[in-house]
Amino acid sequence: MAEVEIRAVCKTFDKTRAVSDLSLTIRDGEFVALLGPTGAGKTTTLRLVAGLEMPDQGSIRIGGRDVTGEAPADRDVAFVFQQYSLYPHLTVFENMAFALRAPVRRLAEAVIRSKVEEVARLLHIETKLHNKATQLSGGQMQRVAIGRALVRSPSIYLMDEPLSSLDAKLRSEMRLELKRIQTDLGATILYVTHDQTEAMTMASRIGVIEAGRLIQIGTPREIYQDPINAYVAGRLGQPAINLLPAALFAGAPRGAKTIGARTEHLTIAQGGGGMPATVRRIEHLGDQSHLHLDLGGQPIVTLSDSDADLDVGDIVSVSLNNPLFFDADGARIAA
Repeated sequence: MAEVEIRAVCKTFDKTRAVSDLSLTIRDGEFVALLGPTGAGKTTTLRLVAGLEMPDQGSIRIGGRDVTGEAPADRDVAFVFQQYSLYPHLTVFENMAFALRAPVRRLAEAVIRSKVEEVARLLHIETKLHNKATQLSGGQMQRVAIGRALVRSPSIYLMDEPLSSLDAKLRSEMRLELKRIQTDLGATILYVTHDQTEAMTMASRIGVIEAGRLIQIGTPREIYQDPINAYVAGRLGQPAINLLPAALFAGAPRGAKTIGARTEHLTIAQGGGGMPATVRRIEHLGDQSHLHLDLGGQPIVTLSDSDADLDVGDIVSVSLNNPLFFDADGARIAA
């Protein structure tokens, strides 16, 4: 594994700036997730590191070596794409061994077999090595795609939403597996996702991207508890943070135009001295419920106990507990 440095990189396609002055260091053995919506520049950043795109400005260093002008094959990176991209006529073993048999790194067959079998055990697909790729389930095919990268032992693994095509149960299982494998191998991973759960549960640090710019980088806890602006605050949290006019509540600091209220910032009671709100909808989720409220014409979503004695149309009181504050431009203001 190796440290990867992205230094003031810019990339434009026609008139669209996909990546703008982006600087980021992925430390040796670190799992960094880039989080943002579609079109934010996440995949372009991966492709720049891989050498599939060349930057207009800036540089990329891997293990202290400037690789900005080098071809992908010379950078010692492994890329896991969103789609499986397996060779359907080959077995699982042959798919995983394919890169190890390339002329630039041809290994002895005994070494190839040992590497493939070891990674297959890590991914729990050792019994599928002789199956054709077309005989696998979606989850198994994604494990093979990840395994094909893992056998390489590159300087860095680049992963572009590799779990997005799986169903919810498989995504949950694969999150645990991928994090376990990364920890066991000490692998350096740059991972792209728009799924906040993936970023929060797997990454050592999360980089939040907007319109090609890296807005904030930090641990999941730092990004969640201390967002630099309203955009970052809105990327994490389920249900999403409520952004409310500061005039709704007394006590906002000078310059605050918006209050950011996560579910832990809201106290909901039947009766009491808070602001009155009307229950508009209740989504029962088993052990808890999403409570949709109308507070002075502003929609609020928060959590409540599944056994709370509430019905649509009920009036509850809403109080704030250490919320976040933002100015007119969305920048964070200290409480």
